[in-house]
Amino acid sequence: MVSMLFGKKALPGKEQCLAGRSASIDIVANHLITGQPMTPPFQSHLHSAFFAMGCFWGAERRFWEQPGIHATVVGYAGGHTPNPTYEETCSGLTGHTEVVQVIFDSNLTSFENLLTVFWESHDPTQGMRQGNDLGTQYRSAIYCSSQEQLDKAKTSVIDVQKKLTVLGLGSVTSEIQMAPTFYYAEDYHQQYLAKNPMGYCGLRGTGISC
Repeated sequence: MVSMLFGKKALPGKEQCLAGRSASIDIVANHLITGQPMTPPFQSHLHSAFFAMGCFWGAERRFWEQPGIHATVVGYAGGHTPNPTYEETCSGLTGHTEVVQVIFDSNLTSFENLLTVFWESHDPTQGMRQGNDLGTQYRSAIYCSSQEQLDKAKTSVIDVQKKLTVLGLGSVTSEIQMAPTFYYAEDYHQQYLAKNPMGYCGLRGTGISC
């Protein structure tokens, strides 16, 4: 009952979350599509932002397809359990959502372009779900790496909300905050849809254009 309550509808408090572990999950060094390093240190012209749009398989692919992307990495953030497994995150007892770290070249693209991909590629009004995927791990979020990113993300909500209202949709429920600790997902999840072209992708937009 605890897993059903917290896993589907409400975020657990820290005291209700799983203990996790101190050791981080190992991932391969280079991105399967771009061939670039996926872990720090990154050069000064490379910047990161974190996006949650439901299942991270389709979300990651949407971002690696964009110009100016150095690498994408999937993982877990926004909760309390350190270095969780996929199964633990899906239990709803970590507080984490599935996120994509997007490492981008600021000479070739911008954070604003990434925001456009985020807002157009999923429904940010659904709370603890995305389409048929129900649970706190599928909630929408933007986790920012700088105050400048945070300001731009919050400003973008105003225009997006107007467009969603015209379509008869509800209020934006996306979390928008400075980036919490990011934990790598297991290696088999990284660039999953490149490894499994027929794999599941439930990503759907609302029809708005940013």
